[in-house]
Parts: sequence; C-alpha cells; structure tokens
Amino acid sequence: MTPRDTARRQDLASQRALSGWLPRRLAAERPAILVIGDVMLDGWWSGAIERLCREAPAPVVDIAAREFAPGGAANTAMNLAALGARVAVAGIIGNDDAGATLRRILEDAGIDTMHLHSHPAMVTTTKIRISSGGQVMLRIDDSASTVPAEALAALAASVAAAVEHQDAVMVCDYGTGVLADPVKAAIRTALAAGETAPEQSTQTRPLTVVDAHDPRPWAALQPDLVTPNAQEAARLLDLRLPEGPGRVGVVTRHRDALLQATGARAVVVTLDRDGTVLFSGNGGSHRTWARPAAEKQASGAGDTFVAALTLGRSVGLPLTASLDLAQAAADVVVHQPGTSVCSTAQLSRHLESFADTALPADELALHVQAHRAQGQRIVLTNGCFDVLHSGHTRYLTQAKQLGDVLVVALNSDDSVRRLKGPGRPINGEADRAAVIAALSCVDYVTVFDTPTASPLIQQLQPEVYAKGGDYTPEMLAETDVVEEYGGRVAILDYVAERSTSAVVQRIQAGKGAAQAE
Repeated sequence: MTPRDTARRQDLASQRALSGWLPRRLAAERPAILVIGDVMLDGWWSGAIERLCREAPAPVVDIAAREFAPGGAANTAMNLAALGARVAVAGIIGNDDAGATLRRILEDAGIDTMHLHSHPAMVTTTKIRISSGGQVMLRIDDSASTVPAEALAALAASVAAAVEHQDAVMVCDYGTGVLADPVKAAIRTALAAGETAPEQSTQTRPLTVVDAHDPRPWAALQPDLVTPNAQEAARLLDLRLPEGPGRVGVVTRHRDALLQATGARAVVVTLDRDGTVLFSGNGGSHRTWARPAAEKQASGAGDTFVAALTLGRSVGLPLTASLDLAQAAADVVVHQPGTSVCSTAQLSRHLESFADTALPADELALHVQAHRAQGQRIVLTNGCFDVLHSGHTRYLTQAKQLGDVLVVALNSDDSVRRLKGPGRPINGEADRAAVIAALSCVDYVTVFDTPTASPLIQQLQPEVYAKGGDYTPEMLAETDVVEEYGGRVAILDYVAERSTSAVVQRIQAGKGAAQAE
C-alpha cells in the first residue's frame, strides 16, 4: 500500500457519519474482495392462476416470466461488485444449464470466476420460487446430495492463489458441503500464510468475515467479523430467542458466549425487522434499527448487509459506521422484489434522501400522535449535533433504547450561534438534519429556535426526555415541563473528550486522530 493509499484510508477511518458521497468514495477505493462458499442460482417464475389441476386440488400457474439471479455466496459477490469492489468468487457448480447461467451472470457483472470450479457430477444449487399475484406459492430446491471429492480437491488447491493479494476474504457457508474439511484447511493455511509473511513483504492477512449457518467450525480462523442471524445465534447459545425487540436484550446478555463460540474479534447479530446488534472483543457495542418494508417478495437482504459491512471495513471505515452503512444498504434491498442488489448509486440516493427531512413541529406532532395511538413510547432529545462523532452516535443509540420512536430536535443555526458563538455552527441546520436523519436509530428530526426545547416538549409530550450525562435533571430548564405532564427525564452517557468542541479544537490545532486518542 502506497503512502497515498494509507492517507486515503486514514481519512476514511475518520468518517463517522453517513452522507450521500460516502458510497461513491468507498467505490473509488476499489478494494479486492474474495467470496468463497456456497454459490447458488435463484429463479423467480411468475404467472397467473385461473384453474386447479385435474390430478389434485392444486393451483395451476401459467408461467409468463422467468427471471434468474445469483443467490447465496454469489449474491454476496454481486452486491460487492455493485458497490464498487473488485470481486473474485470461489466455489463449485455443475456442468449444467444452471451453472452456465450463474457463471454468465457473474462474469457480466465483472466478477472474476477463475476459482469457480465446475464438475460433471455436481448439481448447481438452484432455488426456484413460483409466484402469482405477488404471492410466492411454491419454492423448488435442487442441489447435490454430496459434493464430488475431485471438485473439493480442485477448490482446495486453488484457495492459496485466490486469497493472495485480497483486501478481504468472505466465507459464506450455508452447509451444502462445498466448504468441507479439505477446503476449510486450505483457507486456514492461506490466511495463516498472510499473518506470517516476512517483514519486508507487503502481504498481510486480509480482513476475514464469516457468514455461516454455524460459525463454530470457523472459530479457529479467529475471524475479524461473524454475522449470525437470530436463528443462528440461538443455536450457538443453545436457547430459544423471544420474538420481537426482546431478542436484543437476550443476545446482549450472552455477548461473551457469542464471541467465545465464534472465536471472532466482533460479532454482528442480524435481527431482521429489529435491525442488528454488534459486540466487539474490546467491550464495544452498537445497535442499528431497520426501516422494514411491507410484506413482499424480497430475498437476500442479509447478503447485501454483509457485503456492505465488509466493503466498509476493508477500506478502513470504522466498524460502527460500517454497520450503519450496511443497515442502509439492506433497507434499500428490502424494498425491491426478488433477489436484488444495492448499487453505489442506489445507496447514495438513499442516504441523500434524508436531506431536507426536518419536519415542522405541527407535522411532527401528527406523526407522534399516530405512534402513540399504536402504543409506542416517544423519546425526544435535543442538541446542536454540529460535527457528528462517536460520542453522539453512542448517546443517540442509548436514547433510542429508552422507547420505540426517537425524535431529535436540532438547535437552529441562529440558536447555535447564540449558544456557541459566532464561529458556530460548522455545519448548517439542513446538513446537520440530513446526517442525523440518516442514522438508523433516529426516526424523526425537527429544528427549533427557542432558547430551550420546552415549547416543543410541551407540544409533543414525549414519554422520555433524554439528555447527555454532562447535565443533571436539576440543571435542565426542560425538567419542570416534562414532569408536569408525567414524563421522565433520562440522563445518558457523556464522553467529554469526544465533544464537538474538542473535535474543533483538534482541527484548529492540526492534530489528527492518532494524537487525540
């Protein structure tokens, strides 16, 4: 890596807020990422149902359209390519029509298939969904009962060359038998070679991400990240997770067990409509919230999530920012039918859509009223949020966990100047609102210009009013208003050395992150 490359990645490592330009910047880095594992072909066939068959009381679907898309590890590779990575895929397919179709689609997307091995005795794993009127009626799965030993040997023999010079290696193990012991041993050996490279060599171990139905067999890799879903985490912990948001609390109580079982430096548990939760070995944690769509024919959002997460980390984006980016990418895909991918352009547009999203107080009050009618608890916090940093995101994540809907009230530009002086804010209220709204933990943003947030609080009457730990309830002018209507004031963590003022002072002094930590 050249000094220029190092500087660019250090610059990315300083980014903590999601903006529309960020996906384009990540794509410009063009990281090399290998996806190795269970490649599949997804079929989406649709047609009309107008009669039942004579042989049985079953509907007849007159197929009008057939669409195919890469699935499994191949869908992860497609997402990475769509987000700008240089992608290679390693796996095993059959010498059949499905295998030929899968290889063609991957190559058309610019993906290197040199290490995608075919074998005449192998069946390409295929999942065909048959639908009518927007409803999936049937799924047909076709796969090999065993993977030929010769195909496993060929894949294992090519792993070392496949891993070489990669920025990241993703292991996608869905249990079809492609990542059997010979291949698993070859991956371990190839990654270990990167760790023990001579000092004068530029080769280092690539970022290692495991996305597996059972991550335990991969614990010896000591992966940087593992990404089990709720069911997979439950199997790891040998317990049953409750439905709904309560799952977060259960997996959080077992964070150490998850880290130990997977051997990973960090574990990200994906929880579908409840977002994700991150646990790192150094004690850190982070939460994201999904923006789910109504029920529809969507598949592969998990592949999109892990692809965007890996892309961010492979170029040095902080882990928490990478997690937020991955959640945003998954939110894009769940609103698209079929097995689809999130491109750089789509992700940028999604993040840019949060610009100018600050709601007037009267309109916000109508939304709050609707949420309260559904039994949801409203949390409100306010502040300048000028230069967003990890102290802010930690604080907002904690605030979200106090209820169901988080409203962030931003001080107007004039209000910030009155509070902070003529040199502030650094960023205008429209930019600040767009960045805050892009965080998955934030549901609504509004701007207020009054000396305190009391008038807004009186209008919305949130169940919880949250502020950072540099205050006490007695210090807050808003406390009397909150307690008058029966609300609660919650004081959250505050990290003084990460305040916006401290960040501005470091910038003015010409100090970088290394000197500040």
